[in-house]
Amino acid sequence: MNEQMKHYANKLQFEMDPSDLFEALKKGENIIVIDARKPTAFEAEHIPGAINIPHREMNEEQTQKLDKNFLYVTYCDGIGCNASTKGAFNMARQGFNVKELIGGLEWWKKDGYSTQGTQSEPNGSKVECSC
Repeated sequence: MNEQMKHYANKLQFEMDPSDLFEALKKGENIIVIDARKPTAFEAEHIPGAINIPHREMNEEQTQKLDKNFLYVTYCDGIGCNASTKGAFNMARQGFNVKELIGGLEWWKKDGYSTQGTQSEPNGSKVECSC
């Protein structure tokens, strides 16, 4: 039983779902959302307030102005993309506190949250998370 508890505690320590991210942002918690995809994808559609640092460009020079007192949440397209995992790894390697958004942008929208960009969904899909 202890091994199971450790496994799930680790998942919760390193992952966040769209509902939890939305609530944390709404409460004004010290979170910075990072879109780890290429700039063209970010320009087309992204989570409101997110910054774009493609995982391939995450290095000390690109992140030197970021405050290590914040929690950074990385995301990408969704479960078929691992840019968020690579981004979270890169940020953690540089000493940042980081979590990965489960389901990425795809599940953010499925849970009914709006997006910004040239192909955004300003009103979300109105499904809302049931958890």
